[in-house]
Amino acid sequence: MLNFLIRQSWRLLLLASSASVLRGICSVLTVVQINAAIAGQAASRPQAAWQFAATVLLLMVFHLLSNMSFERLNQRAQADLRRYISARVIGADYRHIEKIGAPRIQSALTEHSAKVAEFFVGMPAILTNSVVVIGCLIYMVLLSWQVFLGALAVLALGSVGYHLAHLKAIRYLEQAAREQDVMFGHFQSMTHGAKELRLHRDKRERFERDLLQVAIENVRRLRTRGMCTFSASAGWGNFLIFAFIGVVLFALVSDAPGQRAVVSGFALVFVYIVTPLEVLLMNIPRANLARVAAARIDAVTQEMPSSEVLAPTGQRSQLESLVLRGVTHRYYHERSDGIFMLGPIELAFRPGELCFLVGGNGSGKTTLAKLLVGLYVPQDGEIVWNGVAVGDTNRDAYRQLFSTVFSDFHLFDQLLEGGRPDLDAEANRLLERLQLQHVVQVKAGAFTTRALSQGQRKRLALVVAALEDRPFMVFDEWAADQDPLFKDVFYREILPELKARGKAVLVISHDDRYFDQADVLLSLENGQLSRKSSVGRSTRAEVRQGEFAL
Repeated sequence: MLNFLIRQSWRLLLLASSASVLRGICSVLTVVQINAAIAGQAASRPQAAWQFAATVLLLMVFHLLSNMSFERLNQRAQADLRRYISARVIGADYRHIEKIGAPRIQSALTEHSAKVAEFFVGMPAILTNSVVVIGCLIYMVLLSWQVFLGALAVLALGSVGYHLAHLKAIRYLEQAAREQDVMFGHFQSMTHGAKELRLHRDKRERFERDLLQVAIENVRRLRTRGMCTFSASAGWGNFLIFAFIGVVLFALVSDAPGQRAVVSGFALVFVYIVTPLEVLLMNIPRANLARVAAARIDAVTQEMPSSEVLAPTGQRSQLESLVLRGVTHRYYHERSDGIFMLGPIELAFRPGELCFLVGGNGSGKTTLAKLLVGLYVPQDGEIVWNGVAVGDTNRDAYRQLFSTVFSDFHLFDQLLEGGRPDLDAEANRLLERLQLQHVVQVKAGAFTTRALSQGQRKRLALVVAALEDRPFMVFDEWAADQDPLFKDVFYREILPELKARGKAVLVISHDDRYFDQADVLLSLENGQLSRKSSVGRSTRAEVRQGEFAL
């Protein structure tokens, strides 16, 4: 993931990195110039002052250039990450999205993306202070290589301790990342289950105490342990530095006259190096947090492969024939606590045919509908569309046949059927037909509100499906939340009208009083499909022509 971001912005990254390195070099030069001014002659001070002023000016320029460039990288990286993850989610097979779950995807799009992007905010500090530390070490070699060897031993000892602490801290941060996915799931339950929580005090208290607060505390505890471990290792490194300063000043360096520059140089360098080293050690955890977050994003995106060829833009799929041959699908079934097998399904659909599908809860009706519309891929058998088997090369084009209203449908803020100048007028006419004009309207392609009852939202979803004007329409328990008036309108007016316009329609329903409207009545029990009857009653005379047409 980090490699992907670097490839996206390598020019800006190169500029920002170069500015950070030059900033570090200028910082080291200021230390050298200060030490030279302390130990030098008075006659050379004017020239040294001009050199110092030039160095400080360059330091300011590179400081601004570095920080501003990396801030731009931070914002660009976050946007690129969110575009990348969103594209993978939109292009992924529906089954994979169901398996991953919304909390993990939301966590990748928000928290993990922000952590990865913050890596670029910490890059100036890491690069600049790395150069400062390396430059100071080189300067110490020039002052006294014997003393430098002692400094190197101290740094080696500190590095071993930091590395051991680093490994332990990373384990805590990885556990915290996994717990965060759980926490996001509880956040989603907190809003989606708000009605149930308000109605049940004990349930609300147990949810808050045993699930939500526990998840929040686990994330806090694990992240605190990880970051405190980093802080402890940084403190250990600082202690070693100050201990070595004492050894240099009071034991290693003699009182000979020629040692004045060595003593002042080492004292100045070690005092100066403490802050860059501390900043460096404290920013390395940010880079490690980014690595952990990037690994979580990689894990999510790698679980969303897609080998399908996208349907051509603007192409309208046509329906001449559609046949399911030996289609099967297996999945875990809660009621039987085992693997449930749907099928094999032998089924054919034709334009202008109204088909009802009935069956008990858990019989596989919605799963069959998802297989039919191409959201699930048959594990055995095949779907033949207009004489051609549906596969990875044409499955996306095949899905463009269908307009659906599933029981767990989603309404977008806007109508996304663009390119139609009369979209608002058509949508408002349909809203009036379904008696929604007093609660919601369409203006500039957007709904004025979505704060409606479930029955009203389903009518709104029906309007959206009708505006798509596709040859095959699927309704999953659409009438379950409607009052008797709109049930009657749906079954006795809208469905016959869709049939009269040549639409193939599949209705999942329990409303047996309207079964006489169906041309084909199918029953699904325990995964096995059977045909109950073929009604074949013409309803064209009952259709109020044009009222629901586009």
